[in-house]
Amino acid sequence: MTDTTEVFAEPSDHKTPSGLRLASLVVIGALLSLTPVLGLLPDVWHTGFMVAGVSLLAASFLVVLRGKITDYLAQQAVKTMAVFAEQDLFPCVIANAQGEILAANPEARAQFQAFAGSRLEQCLKSLFANPPAILLRLQSSAEIYGKAREDIVTVGSTIPVSVFNVGQGRFCWRFHLDTPGQWDEVNIPVLTEGRNGTLLRVNDAAAHMLGQRPDALNEVLTSDSLTQGEIVQVQTTRGAVSAIVCELGWSGSVRNLLVLPVAQDRQASSGTSFADLPVPIMRLAPDGRILEANRLAVKLIGEIEPDETNVDQIMQGLGHPILDWLGRTAAQEPTMRSEFLRLTRQDKEIFVQVTLNRVLNNGQVCLIAVLNDATELKTLEAQFVQGQKMQAVGQLAGGVAHDFNNLLTAISGHCDLLLLRHDQNDPNYGDLVQINQNANRAAALVSQLLAFSRKQTLQPEVLDLRDTISDLIHLLNRLVGEKVRLILSHDPVLKPVRADKRQLEQVLMNLVVNARDAMPDGGEVRIETEVVVLSQPFTRDRATVQPGEYVTVKVIDSGTGIPADKLQKVFEPFYTTKRTGEGTGLGLSTVYGIVKQTGGFIFVDSLPGHGTEFIVYLPVSAAPQEVQQELLPAVEMQSARQGEGVVLLVEDEAPVRAFATRALRLKGYTVLEAESAEEALRLLEDGALNVDVFVTDVVMPGMDGPTWVRQAMKTRPDVRVIFMSGYTEGAFGDSGPEIAHSAFLPKPFSLNELTEAVFQQIN
Repeated sequence: MTDTTEVFAEPSDHKTPSGLRLASLVVIGALLSLTPVLGLLPDVWHTGFMVAGVSLLAASFLVVLRGKITDYLAQQAVKTMAVFAEQDLFPCVIANAQGEILAANPEARAQFQAFAGSRLEQCLKSLFANPPAILLRLQSSAEIYGKAREDIVTVGSTIPVSVFNVGQGRFCWRFHLDTPGQWDEVNIPVLTEGRNGTLLRVNDAAAHMLGQRPDALNEVLTSDSLTQGEIVQVQTTRGAVSAIVCELGWSGSVRNLLVLPVAQDRQASSGTSFADLPVPIMRLAPDGRILEANRLAVKLIGEIEPDETNVDQIMQGLGHPILDWLGRTAAQEPTMRSEFLRLTRQDKEIFVQVTLNRVLNNGQVCLIAVLNDATELKTLEAQFVQGQKMQAVGQLAGGVAHDFNNLLTAISGHCDLLLLRHDQNDPNYGDLVQINQNANRAAALVSQLLAFSRKQTLQPEVLDLRDTISDLIHLLNRLVGEKVRLILSHDPVLKPVRADKRQLEQVLMNLVVNARDAMPDGGEVRIETEVVVLSQPFTRDRATVQPGEYVTVKVIDSGTGIPADKLQKVFEPFYTTKRTGEGTGLGLSTVYGIVKQTGGFIFVDSLPGHGTEFIVYLPVSAAPQEVQQELLPAVEMQSARQGEGVVLLVEDEAPVRAFATRALRLKGYTVLEAESAEEALRLLEDGALNVDVFVTDVVMPGMDGPTWVRQAMKTRPDVRVIFMSGYTEGAFGDSGPEIAHSAFLPKPFSLNELTEAVFQQIN
């Protein structure tokens, strides 16, 4: 350890305490000079002057003491930081705001004579052309943001400089000086390029290959633009040679370039070992045989046998045979120089970008293939394509559902009207019931289609998952069959969640059926619930679960498991691991859509041969559960009630309008019909017309439902509103309809659901 007396010698930069000491002495002197005068003043004045003097002395003492303490703490902080700086491998300096060095580590003292008491800008003159400007710029940023960093380009190299504001007007400076000749330690040619093509450094191997140390990159390369892995002509004192140029690193405005000769003479490569080259590279025969592969290429593509393994055995993905691509490149025919291929590895999915170049080796044509791992790029591309596909499918599903729900509303509605006129003894009654049941099945199919596009209409309520699963358990037992045993495990203090009960049941059924199908010889399916508290964000599979309380539902099987390369695709629509004809590929995508629309998350873990675990995170609900439970039976009890009042029905679909009009009139309501919003507003121009409730479609040609209702309620603010739509509540936008006294009735709806909704709004 260096002598601390020298390292920590610090010029005093706190002038204020000395000034205060002088001021206190002046006060004392003034008080003493007034002593003769005090004898001429009353005794009360004597006491006042003495108290004032003592107060001033005490204040001066406290200020001086505070300055001393501040000085001591600052010096201790500098000493503490200097102890850490002593161990730093790079030059490190602690200076005050005026640039005076308070402490410096051995590297700073050795490389630019930075000793305590000297000025930092003077010490850095050997490194930078204009040190004061650099220091002022970085120190100003550190005063604002607490720290700053900049790569300072010099003639010989680039020096990253970091500065940290450590308080009390002190700054810690760190200079990341390169070790001289760092690339001379490796026996491969490396050029360090700065701004405007200037060569900042040419290592010994590159100088030996070129026969000189050029000053600019254009003196070496004949091509203006560089492509990773491309063969270019390199100018040497012995003439032009072919070489592959690869970028080894980039720091600010400086980059290091590997120049790898591929000339016939192996000695021209400065003794470089092919196996140790820092980029994956292979030498191929025109027929695809791998003649040679370096260490990084073997690590990327897997084990090969030189001169026996063919490239078409380890790579695939072109629209035409890979060997045709190699043959055309070897024959110098026009073809793509670079292609994205997929490796046929069993352990994981890897994509590579392969760049081919034709060279001559001992008079024989061969191909140099430079490989780049493009797995992450292809993954992002696949996610983008999948996102576009999902968006298109979602838009299609929404449009189909709107039209289909209108048809189902008319079919099931008119069927309800017929059922009112036929009792169970009527020979047509059974046929009507079949029509009604199949219309409901069609509505469930549309709901499933909307689920994986996350556009279905949810009717959330506060649920206790123990009750929900208990109500479903008898059905689940029938679904899994006799070979599979279903086991439940509940958290004893399970908290409620807010979700659509019907959709949540569908999630559980789909997960359990998938677990059953994964165990053809039988096994065990566990359903476990638990309350989980996250104190910090939890990130997994590109999703972030925010802190809070969640109820988790796990569905665990002991089946065959899912391979790792297929695990990330299980939630995609129409993707299935089952055999043809055994699955639609909609089950897990439906589950995913329902869970995401509910505000939850779903993840999957699987180990082939050991089973699969799906875990669903649902946020805990703070709303009381009893409110929802009390409202449900009321609908059933009052479903057949007669009513009275005036209803303005606005619906552009004639069959739906006809059914709704007849249904409401049968229940005693007076119904005014309108096929558009504009017609409804014309009817309301009659001020003598009394209307109790608006029943309107949301999406219509021309003016939509919420727009005309807002306009009508300017003169009729007390009218109740029922919005109905074959779309979802998302048709209103993110903020909802924002209309008081309004309710939403999703299509398809039954006769009883429509009349009860009107009854509830009027009453």
